[in-house]
Order: sequence, then structure tokens, then C-alpha cells
Amino acid sequence: MFGLLRPCSHGAAKYGIDAAEWRTHMCGLCLGLRDGHGQLARATTNVDAIVLSMLTEAQSTGAVERTTAGRCALRGMQRASVASANSPGVRLAATASLLLASAKVRDHVDDGDASVLARTPMAKAASRWAGQAQTSAQLIGLDVEPLVAALNTQTQLEQSAGHGTDALARLTAPTQLCASEFFAHTAILAERPDNVDAMRTAGWQFGRIAHLADAVQDYETDQERGRFNPLAATGTSMPQAYDLLRESDSRLRAAVAQAELDTVPTVRWMLLDPLTSVLRKLGQGIGTVAGHACGISDEHADVRMQSRRTGHRRPGIGESLTLILGGYCTGYACCADHTQPCTGERKDAWMKNCDGIGCDGGCGGDGCCCDCCGCCDCNC
Repeated sequence: MFGLLRPCSHGAAKYGIDAAEWRTHMCGLCLGLRDGHGQLARATTNVDAIVLSMLTEAQSTGAVERTTAGRCALRGMQRASVASANSPGVRLAATASLLLASAKVRDHVDDGDASVLARTPMAKAASRWAGQAQTSAQLIGLDVEPLVAALNTQTQLEQSAGHGTDALARLTAPTQLCASEFFAHTAILAERPDNVDAMRTAGWQFGRIAHLADAVQDYETDQERGRFNPLAATGTSMPQAYDLLRESDSRLRAAVAQAELDTVPTVRWMLLDPLTSVLRKLGQGIGTVAGHACGISDEHADVRMQSRRTGHRRPGIGESLTLILGGYCTGYACCADHTQPCTGERKDAWMKNCDGIGCDGGCGGDGCCCDCCGCCDCNC
């Protein structure tokens, strides 16, 4: 998932947090990827990986590491205090971004989503990012070899998928393993060995939420395009998927409470409240949409409807490279709506989401976003 966790600015105020704190971690991650692995690595920036930087800081007893970043279009050409690119949490988030981007690109290649000409350069990019993830992991004492091995089994698992909850559990296991080890390592970097087991459990459950939420949201598109979907492949119904999501959410919260992090404002704002929003949206969709994916946002629905009308297809290799180099490496994607290089879908400018508003582009006309966030005390 790239964008599961979207904290709401109203929640930041409720907890006495500056809404710019989310951007502080995002900018730190973006700069950490650039400084450690080059401009192209910034394209792997995963906003969900920001939670790793935040969790590391939330468990640390030492001073928070900040540095002054130069002018950037994302910040209205202003300087800002951001998470240090060399901080352990940012390095962990960078490792996760590189590894997961590598797996995502490789998955596109394996699924046949890429054209014949695009497969070789995409495979090379995936290999490069995987190698960079291993280099980054070594700097923070994280062994990613088991994680890489697990991700490499995903295609085989999908090809031999059976039916039932056990089969679904096997399909989500690689994602869960990666998330569990990343979450556990936040405790190690924060020198909180007593939290390792609890954070590993929280990560295991977060991995399942991420995988299942992605499967639910992509269900309709996967069916239309003949692509693999874990729910369809294992015969898992939408209500069953939602029950599993709720189960994981409950277990994740229990693990976070065990680590005594459930009352930490940043943890509630950047992790727990956004998960509440995710489950609420998916639950509303299941209650109103029958026979296909639920919880699909209006934005996604509009994009898919437009795709049907215009016969939309994924960009070719030349167009994809142009979009990556022109949109991501120059910072254009920060301040302007743009085309996603892999899918061809139109995406909002990153700056529209960087102020902490997690309401799919903003609150409603009445100034309240309870209906879309589920995390605000707006008395409506």
C-alpha cells in the first residue's frame, strides 16, 4: 500500500500536535532517500513508511533529531525543520520504501501489467532498489534477507493459491512478515527491547490490514483486467474480509497498548486514528455495494469510469520514464496534479495531502470531515 495512513489535521489539533509534523517526517524520508541513494530513489517515497520514523521517535528517550531543509515547492519554497536524514527512524523508513517499491514494481512485471519493452528496465529498477534497501538496512543493523526471500515467494504463492482462510493467510504472510520486522526494529533502534515483541505483533497485524485493504479496493479493477486478487482467488467474501480487517485492527491496538504507546499523541494521530478511518470507509462500502469491491472512494470511482469511457491503458516505457523523470525527480509531483507512471491514473499533488488532512482531498463544504475521516470530534 502507498497511502493507507492519512492523518487528519483536525486530529492533530485535538492532540495538541502541529499538523506539519507529518510533513516533517515525509520531508525527512524524501531527503534521506535522495542523500543516500540518489534522485531516482525519491520516487519510492512511501507515505505509510513514515509511521516507522514516528514510532522510532515515540519510543525513544533521547532528543528528537531535526535538521533545516532547503527551499522546496512542497513547502511553498520555504525552509523547514525536518526529520534528520541520518536519524535511525528515517533510515528505517527509507529501507522500507525501497524494499516495498522494489516488490511493487516486480509484481507489476510478474502480473504482465508492463509492456514487453518495459519489463527489462522495470526489473532492473526493482533489482537496484532491492540492493539499495539491503545497503540501507546494514546501516541500522536490520537483516532484510528473510524479507526479500519472503517477497520473492509471492508470485509462486499466487500461482498455487487455494480456497479458504488458510489459503488467504498464506498469501498475506510475506507482507505481514515484512511489516512485523520493520515495526519490531523501531523498538530496537529506540533501545526499547521490552517493546520488540509487541511491536512485531502490531506490525504483523498492520501487514494484514494493508494487504486486505488493497485487495478490497482493487477488487473491481482486478476483475475487469483479469488480474490476480487474493480475495477472488481464495473465495473470500467482502464481509469475511472486513471481519479479518476488524480482527487485525483490534489485535494491533492491543499490541500498541502493551507497548504503552496507545496514549502517545503522535501514535494515535498518525497510526491509530487513520486505521479507524480506513475501516470505517471499507465498512460503509460493504454495507452499500454488493457483488464487487467496497469502500472505493469517489475519486477512484471517477477514474475507473473515465478509464472505461476513454479506453485508458497503462503508459508505455517511454512515457513512464518521462513521467518519472519529469514528475518525481524534479519535484513536479509535489505541487501539481500528475499522472502515476505505473497505472496511468491521475493523482493529486502531494502538497494537497501534506498538511495532514486525510479526507481524500479535504473536508466537506460544512468544514467538517467526520464523514470521511471518522477521527474528528466535530459534533456533527
